[in-house]
Amino acid sequence: MDIRYSANQKDVKRYTTNELRSEFLIQNLYEANEVKAVYSHVDRMVTLGCMPTTETVSIDKGIDCWKNFGTHYFLERREIGIFNIGGKGSVKADGVIYEMGYKDCLYIAKETKEVLFSSDDAKDPAKFYMVSAPAHKVCKTALIPIENAAKRAVGEANTSNKRTINQFIHPDVLETCQLSMGMTVLEAGSVWNSMPCHTHERRMEIYMYFEVPEDNVVFHMMGEPQETRHLVMKNEEAVISPSWSIHCGAGTSNYTFIWAMGGENQAFDDMDNIIKTELK
Repeated sequence: MDIRYSANQKDVKRYTTNELRSEFLIQNLYEANEVKAVYSHVDRMVTLGCMPTTETVSIDKGIDCWKNFGTHYFLERREIGIFNIGGKGSVKADGVIYEMGYKDCLYIAKETKEVLFSSDDAKDPAKFYMVSAPAHKVCKTALIPIENAAKRAVGEANTSNKRTINQFIHPDVLETCQLSMGMTVLEAGSVWNSMPCHTHERRMEIYMYFEVPEDNVVFHMMGEPQETRHLVMKNEEAVISPSWSIHCGAGTSNYTFIWAMGGENQAFDDMDNIIKTELK
């Protein structure tokens, strides 16, 4: 498991491109029959990827839970959100099987001991993208198919940000401890996400970009509003956004991204909005 320690905004101002990418960019989440994990000390969030092909894979594979978390199993003191961005597959959580199609989401509650991943077809494997947060109570495990997500149409074509926000793990959909996750889909001709941008001192966020067409990229914006930086990102890559950083982006094509948040609260109106003309 890759461990990332917290970076403060004063030091980030002096980072080179390679240092920025090493600190905040998450790549190569999908390797056949493996669990890839990045543990960020920003709110102790863990980003994971699993692509089972010829095996059923346990979430504990390759993760030393006692060494890294002081627990006997991964979700002993954690909750997790799981999206399938690949072929059909299933997740087995303490004996209950959840079938997951493309863009379906599964929330698994704290104290779930066994989590197993499998694909229906090894030639078209599922790709399970996951984010886990510390949890203090047991909520209810729930499968949320894409058609059951709460949908919000936002943005305009003339500002190149017409998109649909799909809320899955969200206070309006189900109860969790602190984890919130959703999926934003940009329409053809739109490239901007989260613009006008904002920060939220009480929460951190992780973006994972996918459906980025081959030979296209997303320019992800980060940093303090007066000291912005950018990362050039490719398909199925994620980025860690500390609470002090803006988080928005523009692609060379339209795309989709999954957002995950954890921190002090789940209030979605606590953002500190930034006026576009004041960005530097």
